[in-house]
Amino acid sequence: MAKSLIEELPRIVSEGRREAAQILDRLSSGTQIGLQTNELVLPSKDISGLFKGNSPQIPNAFNMAGGNGEWMNRLIYGDNLLAMQALLAGDAQTGLPSLRGKVDLIYIDPPFDSKADYRTKISLPGTDIQQKPTVIEQFAYADTWEQGTISYLKMICPRLFLMKELLSERGSIYVHIDWHVGHYVKLLLDEILEKYNFVNEIIWCYSGPSSSTNCFSRKHDVILLYGKGSNRLFNMQYLKHKSGIHNTGQVFGSIDGDAGRVEELLDLGKKCEDWWIDIYTGDRYRSELVGYATQKPEKLLERIIKASSNEGDLVCDFFGGSGTTAAVAERLGRRWITCDIGKPASLVMRKRFIDQEVKPFLYQSIGDYQKEAFKNNKRYKHVGDLSQVILGLYGALPFTPEQTNDRNFGYVKGTRTLVMVDSPNRLTTANTIRRAVEAKASLLGGDWEKVIVLGWNFAFDISQAIQKYESSNVEVLVIPPDLLDKLAKKGYKKLIDDRSVRFSSLQYLVAKPLQVKRNGEMDEIDIELDNYVLLSPDNIPLDDKDKVKLQQVMNDDPLSLIEYWSIDPDYDGITFRSTWQDYRENVENDEDPLHCVYKTRLKVAHKEQRKVCIKAVDVFGFESQVVLSLVHNS
Repeated sequence: MAKSLIEELPRIVSEGRREAAQILDRLSSGTQIGLQTNELVLPSKDISGLFKGNSPQIPNAFNMAGGNGEWMNRLIYGDNLLAMQALLAGDAQTGLPSLRGKVDLIYIDPPFDSKADYRTKISLPGTDIQQKPTVIEQFAYADTWEQGTISYLKMICPRLFLMKELLSERGSIYVHIDWHVGHYVKLLLDEILEKYNFVNEIIWCYSGPSSSTNCFSRKHDVILLYGKGSNRLFNMQYLKHKSGIHNTGQVFGSIDGDAGRVEELLDLGKKCEDWWIDIYTGDRYRSELVGYATQKPEKLLERIIKASSNEGDLVCDFFGGSGTTAAVAERLGRRWITCDIGKPASLVMRKRFIDQEVKPFLYQSIGDYQKEAFKNNKRYKHVGDLSQVILGLYGALPFTPEQTNDRNFGYVKGTRTLVMVDSPNRLTTANTIRRAVEAKASLLGGDWEKVIVLGWNFAFDISQAIQKYESSNVEVLVIPPDLLDKLAKKGYKKLIDDRSVRFSSLQYLVAKPLQVKRNGEMDEIDIELDNYVLLSPDNIPLDDKDKVKLQQVMNDDPLSLIEYWSIDPDYDGITFRSTWQDYRENVENDEDPLHCVYKTRLKVAHKEQRKVCIKAVDVFGFESQVVLSLVHNS
């Protein structure tokens, strides 16, 4: 007989504590997970197709990030468990010290509902399609809800332990939950943050339509507030009175006969209590909406951030969602870090911050997915050795253990073609390509003519890495994102027999040749996109009917698939500095929310030679970039 949730809780806490302790031990032993900087974003969205003025003179992004001691806010794409490990370890490359004990406020709004549909609606010219989660997201959601509430608590527990490590002695954590798991999460928090550090159970009440017919309508969330210790910072918040009358209707009188004290209280308002009825849900604040289902109103985060931090303090949100926490923290003069494992969320946040014209920030990802979640995911246990399965589906043979103990490599029989399979929980990066090229030159004596890399998820600079190793005869192909589900449903032998698994080339971006005109000490550079070639619809997580719709858009209007593009007009080959951006929904330069503009003119300081780097992100979150060289003939 299965144990009840109450019986499972001690084991969940024990395992979560042990996992967190192992993570901290690895950090002290020098085994660390790093952050990879995808962009230094200097918000400057297109307004008229013309960027006026000088590009910021930043020789290297890390001068700002750490070389001169200046803080950089961060948007991190990836699993928050790994992100927190990286933040606890610190990052010498970007000058980020360990943030252990340095975070003043954490707010998290983790997902509640095990039955939630994690698909994303994408509007394209003439049609809408529904994108399924990425492979990394599929693992995260399957792990979170495989056993319902038990799995959820197993997910959140070690993360809460790491959040405690990040909190400063004056720090606070707000955990936003609802009736599904709230009481169980409070038990975890009482154990992890310690019961005597519990401060408030805040009830956020709201109204709206309800489909309930057999119960009272559920119209509140719970926000649990805990401090790190006795030095917790708190700034009392006040609600403005209307005509000097309480919510109860009681008119104020004198207090202790001190009429001046009454006037002071009327100026401040009424002390905020632990039930909030004055803040509506997000859809009542239409000007804030960014198209994210669980978006929270800025007034809610404003109250929390003002109450538990001061200007200059560090605020973190590890389930970033639509980016409300970071957006409000920026407006209130706080430093911030936000993180999300969802590609759609990361893109929504990046655009939101640019719209808000925030200070320059780093867009980062986990440098190396070292967590091999596949091995621990019971859902796919029957699949067997995944790398061997992928090799077989591609048509390659594995090496014997005597030939090599690396199970990720195989070969195509009758050829000198080496095949390498990457993990579904890793980003295929420039380092992956380098490793494959090195294996081509050395594995079993070398003498391989070609190496093929099969990957699931790709780093932002993968196309540039492929170009770098072009002479080494390396090819990168995409593993279908729905392959795991196909294996679970059909089985390996059926997929081999019907030959239905297709591996396709990566997407790529094409730009027209640069046009430049010198104007005194300035260069005016015309930059224009020419084409966008997406990988096969079969290799995108869509239903069959949506694959047909996508193919039609790819044929008729391929550039409409670009969600966001940006330019570094003085690329140093190391750090992409996004100094101009345009994206769909930016209608300040046109009235078309479904297309970007595809041409712009940048006015920058004259240089005899320069490299211009163009980066594009499509509606599915795939990233491409192209580097164009410019040499003056003067």
